Amino acid sequence: MTAGLQWIGEVGRTTMQGVAKLGDATLFALATLRLLFARPWQGKHFVLQMYAIGVGSLIIIIITGAFTGMVLALQGYHMLVKVGTESLLGPAVALSIIRELGPVLAALMFVGRAGSSITAEIGIMRVTEQMDALEMMAVNPQARVMLTRIIACALSLPLLVAIFDVVGLFAGYLIGVDMLGVNGGVYIGETIDKIDMRDINAGLTKSICFGLLVGIICTYMGQRAKPTTEGVAKATTQAVMLCSVMVLILDYIITSFFL
Repeated sequence: MTAGLQWIGEVGRTTMQGVAKLGDATLFALATLRLLFARPWQGKHFVLQMYAIGVGSLIIIIITGAFTGMVLALQGYHMLVKVGTESLLGPAVALSIIRELGPVLAALMFVGRAGSSITAEIGIMRVTEQMDALEMMAVNPQARVMLTRIIACALSLPLLVAIFDVVGLFAGYLIGVDMLGVNGGVYIGETIDKIDMRDINAGLTKSICFGLLVGIICTYMGQRAKPTTEGVAKATTQAVMLCSVMVLILDYIITSFFL
């Protein structure tokens, strides 16, 4: 009986701690995003962060997109040929990449490459008291450090997803047409016929929401990390895990609105 009550109490405490952290993260995000139109505007730092976050993630996005398109074309062809519908290989690859795999896989790669970097960087800035130094110089660290990275994530990820999609579609075409022998005109024609703006809007909406989510979570975890080496390492690991899980959850929610 006592063990059961202790277990219930532990579950309750964990739940309340989770709710408290969720509320704290929400207030943090609202307070940070509110500074978007506050002066001085951080335009230069937005560009610098987009370069660091976006260009730094470009190679891994291209590699992932290429092999995703190749695998989809290879697997899809051998599945469709069994029922005599290999002419639909183009739409199958395109819909899979544009609506689902492009935004999700690009976001997961983005979390591992840029999200972890953001959390660790902010955590180290706290350890080395750089945040306090910015305040001493009359610079708002929440606007200069947090906001710029959140907006950079929200703007960079859609561009990276677009590159992922283009590379994946091109790689799928090469495998399907040049390697497997699908008619190139049919491949392209069926793809254009089956893809519409709703599919593109679904991928775009996901990429923007994923970028904003990753930016908020990673900056929050870095800001709230314990100012020790172990604290920064733990916060970085938790940020990557939480972002990855939330991307998958948010993907399901957004997909349900675009069916």
